[in-house]
Amino acid sequence: YFSLVCNFMSHEKCLKNVKIPCSCVAPSIVRVPVAHCFGPPGHYKRKFCTVCRKSLESPAFRCEVCELHVHTDCILFACSDCRQCHQDGHQDHDTYHHHWREGNLSSSARCEVCKKTCGSSEVLSGMRCEWCGILAHAACYIIVTPECTFGRLRNMILPPSCVQLFSRNFSKLHCFRISENLQTEADEDDDIDGSTQGSGKEVQISTDSSKQTLKIFDGNDAVKRNQFRLISVPRIAKNEEVVEAALRAYYINDDQQEYELQTFTQQALLSDDVINRNDAAEDSNLGSVFRESVPEAWIIRAKPKDEEVIRIYPAWLKVGMAFVSLRVNKDSTAQTVIKEVLPLLGRQMECFQNFKLVEVLMGSKQVQRMVLDNQELILNRLKDIRKTSIRQMNQTRFYIVENSKSIVRVNLFVGGLPPQLSPEEYTNILKDELAIKTNVVSMSHVYQAQGAVVLEISCFSEAERIYMLVKDTTVNDKPLHAVVIPEVVASKIPQNCCPLLVFVNPKSGGLKGRDLLYSFRKLLNPHQVFELTNGGPLPG
Repeated sequence: YFSLVCNFMSHEKCLKNVKIPCSCVAPSIVRVPVAHCFGPPGHYKRKFCTVCRKSLESPAFRCEVCELHVHTDCILFACSDCRQCHQDGHQDHDTYHHHWREGNLSSSARCEVCKKTCGSSEVLSGMRCEWCGILAHAACYIIVTPECTFGRLRNMILPPSCVQLFSRNFSKLHCFRISENLQTEADEDDDIDGSTQGSGKEVQISTDSSKQTLKIFDGNDAVKRNQFRLISVPRIAKNEEVVEAALRAYYINDDQQEYELQTFTQQALLSDDVINRNDAAEDSNLGSVFRESVPEAWIIRAKPKDEEVIRIYPAWLKVGMAFVSLRVNKDSTAQTVIKEVLPLLGRQMECFQNFKLVEVLMGSKQVQRMVLDNQELILNRLKDIRKTSIRQMNQTRFYIVENSKSIVRVNLFVGGLPPQLSPEEYTNILKDELAIKTNVVSMSHVYQAQGAVVLEISCFSEAERIYMLVKDTTVNDKPLHAVVIPEVVASKIPQNCCPLLVFVNPKSGGLKGRDLLYSFRKLLNPHQVFELTNGGPLPG
């Protein structure tokens, strides 16, 4: 058997043992959404893409924190299931489960359960915990005890529950102090050139004279960015066949009857006129919807609904209940959803005004959160998301969150200042050069000999402004540099644990620094690893 969506292959007799989720449903089973940290594209031999499961024959991306590998045109579909390396105020917990990643194991890898070989260099197979390194077959890992003890390196690993970092809009590169000069120019995952969105195999299929290649956009955002996927369909094809192929290209497993295609014209974008609404023609099943003279570009649109069933996730981690399903109609607002959900979660005695509904977009590079207004109509919000991007709808969740006065505290290390100055002199320099706001910025540490300070900032926007401004600021013709540093809660570190502190100089050792940094970040908590060319050893 062969999956037409994610290219998964299985013997017929093995189907009953398949436990690996398809790429189209992977976002729905993520326990805690955590964005990935992608470095520059590179060539990786004998590695496979986690999304489409094909070999990485062309330049591809690799997460610097976990073992995720993806093609450049698959990165948009990678779900945010990276390792949770620190607590950030969202679904924090002290007990950690195995963090399983499929495939890209060595051929000699052996299963911890049955002791047989579980790795392969030919296909994506086998499972590995990215914390303790335990290996298992896809059919065996489900019987492994879920709690992870961090394996043989447990006494060297800095436990994630001991690290706090309130990052909000800081990218993962900033959080883990990874040099941005390693990044390619396309810093946002949404800025990949649209011409790469169709895979080579799809383009080759279109050379068949009996087929035609169509550009498919999944919403207004894709049109603006010129991001499309290429599909190959027969020159005489029914509407349902093309819609199904278009959904498959975007890893959408919904019923194709819920979608329709729209011609790619500016007028169509403005008016929402949708093609193929002649019910009589569809009922008769005569002729084709797509002929040789049709436009080459189309947009997938979701048909309007009078009611839907949505999933609401509790922001507090509750064992045995990942989410609750709720039916919403045209009158349902964020407030009415909160009122209906609380009894289902066993909190019917609490006041609904103490909660809020949060929309979470689980992008591969960034997890974005937005609090919905109490009077926001849920069906209208779903319609807006789908109009922007069908793909984004598949990566969007709704969480019910308790209102709490969270304390914002961002620690920013600023180096490159003149040495041997007093704290007052450093404050004056930062006021003059960075226009810091003293009501939300304080100086928690001063390192006079090194000419460095640590700023404690109680406002996210001010922390982000200072961080970006420091990179373009010089003092006495010497450039300043800033590093985001986490807060380590020493009282939570186990008694028998002595976390290793790793410094790597990427300019020495035969220029193998990047590989060393990647290996240490993968084996340990990335917050333990410091690159000497990015702020020196003092932040560590």
